[in-house]
Amino acid sequence: MTGAVHAGLAAATAACIAANAFIVAADLARARFVMANSAQVGLAPGSIPYLAALKGAGALGLAAGLAGIPFVGLAAAAGLVAFFVGAVGAHVRARVFYNIGFPLLYLALAAASLAYFAGS
Repeated sequence: MTGAVHAGLAAATAACIAANAFIVAADLARARFVMANSAQVGLAPGSIPYLAALKGAGALGLAAGLAGIPFVGLAAAAGLVAFFVGAVGAHVRARVFYNIGFPLLYLALAAASLAYFAGS
């Protein structure tokens, strides 16, 4: 992996941490857009804190990976990829396409994080 690619993937990993921290805060605050989107894709409101915990664990795991524990970062990245594949699938299943770009963006960031740790 070239230095520029490695640096780009590291930056994407940092962005993934920030993005997931943001959405965890929004989930826990039960932000209006979170509740509306969840209802549209058929997600029970009571499951939102559990999903927030998974995303938060992923963000913490990525941070641990960047801090020097790469196998934790790799596991966290793989978990976030799986999580956001499920989120995209939920949008497709419910035919909610107008905002599918958001879970796709999170999936892309998680995939870049996975590539970063897999190549380290």
